[in-house]
Amino acid sequence: MNTIYILNGPNLNLLGKRQPEIYGSETLDDVETLCRSVCADGFDVKLMQSNNEGQLVDWIHDARHEACGIVINPGAYTHTSIAILDALHTFEGPVMEVHISQVHKREAFRHHSYVSMRADGVIAGLGLEGYAAGVRRICQLV
Repeated sequence: MNTIYILNGPNLNLLGKRQPEIYGSETLDDVETLCRSVCADGFDVKLMQSNNEGQLVDWIHDARHEACGIVINPGAYTHTSIAILDALHTFEGPVMEVHISQVHKREAFRHHSYVSMRADGVIAGLGLEGYAAGVRRICQLV
């Protein structure tokens, strides 16, 4: 079980099209390609995206039996979802929280993260490289 789940929350399906001045012009396909390229031998990634909170919770539950670690960019659910936090608490492997933008230089409501209460690492402001850093770290920890 050396699969790393890469979970993406709402609006990340529009990555590359939505607010490129903040999020850049790269897409989720680029995220997947990058993450596969940095995986250590013997590891694989499974990238998923949903605009629905319940789907993200279900995938976290699935990760309990299918994944060795989770890299999660919960999007706006970062700041609102106790359900995602509770689901992450059921997962025993490492969790890396990723944000493409530097959330602490943005609106005040973006400064609080429920996910950070469970995350083993938080990466913000590195663009897509944040995903790669999360994958690398999970490969080191597992």
